[in-house]
Amino acid sequence: MLMDFLQFLLLLLSLIPAAYLCLHKLAMRKKSHNVTTESGTRQPLLPPGTLGWPLIGETYDYYSKRRENLTYKFLTERWNKYSSSIFRTSLIGKTMVIFCNVEGNKFLFSNEKKLVQAWWPTTLDTIFPKTDKKPSAEQSHTLRNLLRWILKIDGLREYISIIDEVTRQHLQTDWNCKQVSVCDVTKRYLFTLSSNIFLGINDPGKIERLAKNMKYIEEGFFSMPINLPGTALNRAIKAAKLISKELMATIRQRRIDLQGHDLSSRKDFMSTMLLAKDENGQAFCDEDVASHLAGLLVASFSTMHCTITSIMKYLAELPDVYDSVFGDVKPKGDHLTWEDIQKMKYSWSVASEVLRISTPGFGGFREAITDFTYEGFTVPKGSKEQILHTEKDQFKVQQSTEKIFWTFDATHKNPKYFPNPEKFEPSRFQGNGPAPYAFVPFGGGPRMCPGNEYARVVILVFMHNVVTKFRWEKLIPGENMIYYPAPRPARGLPVILHPNKP
Repeated sequence: MLMDFLQFLLLLLSLIPAAYLCLHKLAMRKKSHNVTTESGTRQPLLPPGTLGWPLIGETYDYYSKRRENLTYKFLTERWNKYSSSIFRTSLIGKTMVIFCNVEGNKFLFSNEKKLVQAWWPTTLDTIFPKTDKKPSAEQSHTLRNLLRWILKIDGLREYISIIDEVTRQHLQTDWNCKQVSVCDVTKRYLFTLSSNIFLGINDPGKIERLAKNMKYIEEGFFSMPINLPGTALNRAIKAAKLISKELMATIRQRRIDLQGHDLSSRKDFMSTMLLAKDENGQAFCDEDVASHLAGLLVASFSTMHCTITSIMKYLAELPDVYDSVFGDVKPKGDHLTWEDIQKMKYSWSVASEVLRISTPGFGGFREAITDFTYEGFTVPKGSKEQILHTEKDQFKVQQSTEKIFWTFDATHKNPKYFPNPEKFEPSRFQGNGPAPYAFVPFGGGPRMCPGNEYARVVILVFMHNVVTKFRWEKLIPGENMIYYPAPRPARGLPVILHPNKP
């Protein structure tokens, strides 16, 4: 917390020169609250809210509550204050309109490319710079199509045997002891798996060098866009450069390997990207391939790492849930098949409840591509300049681009959709399950995470293998959780392993 405070203080000092201008703009906004335009029309009614401190906005309050697992409190304080399920604030240097309920999720997911489009914080392009200067949201369209192709159901059927074999080997080597730190061993396992499937890399030394910088990139993704020594963004940029440098050597060698060989045998994502073309028929350059792959590694690794670690935590704390999962899996023996995975319905209910209570990440971002109205409030598109008049003077106002943010906790922690939301209850996902658009750990609509089915397969394969091989108990029963940048046990979740009898 001391380092967090010092970084926040450093940020404040760095922003002093711009503070005066921002305060002036805020004063001008107040002046224009009920003014008319040059044509005499009234200004559109924007969602209620406050933008907080100049430039910083309410970022510090949001992140402080996020660290304590109180994101839902941040939201409810504003719902109650404004009597609205949509409000304005300022986060990570941007004005944000936050949608806070099932109806809001449905509205955003259903209006992709009609009223809204994807947007990513500028930190993403700063951490993973590309030679292609199109925004990351546009570049991701091609990548999402490639991912959907490589992770389609037929492809996943083939991957199951690989995932199962890697999982068995991992449990045989890294868990062949009386005690393990779950965070450490699952990190190594998942990064090995991601490197194998997405990069075609099996070298343990190279995998270890790639993995050690992951946590800095996670922390930098949603940090304030201030690149100064000691800040989260600065650490993330340095880590991403090291990862990209490591990947570049592999990419160059892979291009050589792909020339004149049977390409059908290469099913990893790196090889697919090197052979792919963008919307203009151009091949990706090596630097862009490295940046995209580094981002993909972070995304594929961090989500499942948090989820699998939390699954281990809850199965240790809730023996009855463990017993039900154990009864849900097939006996030890042959490798898992696609059909075996489809039968693990209770196990996936447990994983879904973990994803609800300890959702990795924050939510998703959009921006308006046209002015639209929601619940009587106008969400404006882009940047507009208008001439405003008061009784005494005339002045120009530049409206900044409104970004849109939907957050998991708005519905996942809401008792309206999930009664007793802090209670771990897998039965919520049996039968008809939650209301539509209430449970959205992978997003929804056209921009649903293309790796959602891959994540489901990996999680279930791991659950099957670990419960058939072990029972376990927590070494630190009251271990605290850390929730920023993603949920994880504060001391790595050390457990004592008890091998099951053959």
